[in-house]
Amino acid sequence: MDKEAILQEIENMPVKDLAELVEMIEERFNVSATMVAPTAVAVAGNGEEEAAAIETYNVVITSPGQKKIQVIKELKELTGKGLKDCKALVDNLPATVKEGVEPEEAASIKEKLEAAGAEVELR
Repeated sequence: MDKEAILQEIENMPVKDLAELVEMIEERFNVSATMVAPTAVAVAGNGEEEAAAIETYNVVITSPGQKKIQVIKELKELTGKGLKDCKALVDNLPATVKEGVEPEEAASIKEKLEAAGAEVELR
């Protein structure tokens, strides 16, 4: 399998699977993705490469699924908003839960909301 084929497979992976893959690579090769990122930013000479190194996401709920109450409770914990605000968020989908979050936090939020039953996208 060539490098391009590997990259295409990674592009098609769900975020949760990608996060697990990163953890497996870190454990197997005794490296850390967080150690590499600051070096990449320091080495990058042009602003475009730096922007790519500090990419952020918006976490968007597209559907509450079958467990709407669980999703509302999870939103309350994640955002610190009241139940009424969280219910209004779930009633008006698609809705942005958090904006401009780093990839690790975005994946964590997505994972928690999906565990509660929601369908979530990272944009």
